[in-house]
Amino acid sequence: MSRPQLVVFVKAPVIGGAKTRLARGIGKVQAWRRHRAMTAILLRRLTDPRWETVITLSPERALRRRFPGVWPDHLPRALQGGGDLGARQARVFAHRAPVCVIGSDAPQITRADIAAAFSGLKRHDAVIGPAEDGGYWLLALNGPAPEGLLDGMRWSHEETRNDLERQLSLHGMERVRLLRRLRDVDEASDLKRG
Repeated sequence: MSRPQLVVFVKAPVIGGAKTRLARGIGKVQAWRRHRAMTAILLRRLTDPRWETVITLSPERALRRRFPGVWPDHLPRALQGGGDLGARQARVFAHRAPVCVIGSDAPQITRADIAAAFSGLKRHDAVIGPAEDGGYWLLALNGPAPEGLLDGMRWSHEETRNDLERQLSLHGMERVRLLRRLRDVDEASDLKRG
């Protein structure tokens, strides 16, 4: 098994460029502050010598900018590229293994969660971290994703995780481990439930 990689999907921390649904409830500046803080905290907390942490950024111009206080300069960065979330995740899974993909929307993720995901890949085809809203906060695979694995999924939908589990099954990935359920911070109401 090669060195595991934790790939963190991040939108550039610029005002109006991320957390747009959250911004509708608390304003663009407050949403920007939350996004910066959640990203910085996650990257500090999850960096670990057991795996390589890689940041995948959107949009493209973010790769050329530095964001002091959000992520350390020493962490490798790559572009997410175009397409829906499935297309962007599929590119990551095509080139890395074993890999664990997360976003920066679930600030409760711990090193223990990431370690459990990589450990789960020893006996499972995939590991999923289910989100309370019906999506997922983590997907880990032990090898390249089968062609079309993430095609046709409903993103930002209450059935996203169910769609993922169906797709995994259709592609012969029957052994799936579920981690603990976490809450994404997507909208202002998610902050109140915290």
